Amino acid sequence: MPSQRLFIRRQDLGDTRLAPDPDAARPLADGEVRLAIERFALTANNVTYAAFGEAMKYWQFFPAADPALGCLPVWGFATVTESRADGVAPGRRVWGCLPAGSHLVVRPARIGGAGFADASPHREGLAPIYAQYSFCDADPTWRADREDLQSLLRPLFTTSFLLDDFLAGEAFFGARRLLLSSASSKTAIATAHCLQQRPRGERPAIVGLTSPARRDFVAALGLYDEVRAYDELPRLDAAVPTLYVDFAGDAALRAAVHRHFDGTLAYSCAIGGTHWQALGGGQGLPGPRPVLFFAPAQAAKRAAPPPEGWGRDGLQQRLGQAWGGFVEATAGGSRPWLQVVRRPGGEALLRAWADQLAGRVDASEGTIGSLAG
Repeated sequence: MPSQRLFIRRQDLGDTRLAPDPDAARPLADGEVRLAIERFALTANNVTYAAFGEAMKYWQFFPAADPALGCLPVWGFATVTESRADGVAPGRRVWGCLPAGSHLVVRPARIGGAGFADASPHREGLAPIYAQYSFCDADPTWRADREDLQSLLRPLFTTSFLLDDFLAGEAFFGARRLLLSSASSKTAIATAHCLQQRPRGERPAIVGLTSPARRDFVAALGLYDEVRAYDELPRLDAAVPTLYVDFAGDAALRAAVHRHFDGTLAYSCAIGGTHWQALGGGQGLPGPRPVLFFAPAQAAKRAAPPPEGWGRDGLQQRLGQAWGGFVEATAGGSRPWLQVVRRPGGEALLRAWADQLAGRVDASEGTIGSLAG
């Protein structure tokens, strides 16, 4: 298989192409390391990265030579194949945010026992959480038999964990109902799981909004106190103070929620774009202005030293413990809700991306891709 990278036209997410990976063979400068990307996850979260690529600078993580194109950020595993940086030896495997390709050249900084940060010039000013790479052999939460689950769910779970922490820290803005759109998305599922760990008397009721086709799947998860199809929104009691957690990003749905709960909408939290073709702003809506939740900001707050935060180690300890519980709930038992589907190779990846954009991926499936040379 040739060394390849997936490129997406930034103004047309369905316009994709495969081209030689620019980091596959270029000579390394002093201080640089070449990673061979083994496999990575492809989920609705990656669609959100692309849909918000301009606004949130996701296209800047791995800039393409042609500014009209973008390299899709994904999460997965890679191995150091060549190193000109002290402290990062060839053969070590790492986990982190990668381009959907076969290789990545990084410039390690702040190298420690647990991993390093990429200090390449184009990373300056970007959210540092996406530039962190962990050594697998030093990560207490890593398990070889659960690498696919880690790729598929760990980044989403981190966002969900931080979102749950943020909402609880604000006493859920006084709401008695949490309304989650795109309730079948993996980030919404992880959020509902985190919320369910709180005693019922300390959290609002959790209501999932989803398509009629996915209603049974969402209900069977047992994570939502109530599940409604999108067309059933008008049946919800508008007098109940409600907090909207928007994973869909659908402008028409957002407007319908704001109008239905006019006067009782406690907070409107924008977090995803699974309905990427229906994205739109929140100007002129009744009720509170939609506010984008930016997980790295909450992570920075919690990583601060006590008493303001938990400290970096404290955050990782809490996150690791919560992650372990979510993995067990996902993969444990006789009927796990998530099935891993491998789609190696360039043509398979192009089809997988098209399926994600079109919403054709079954909610119970998780796609793992690879463009390894």
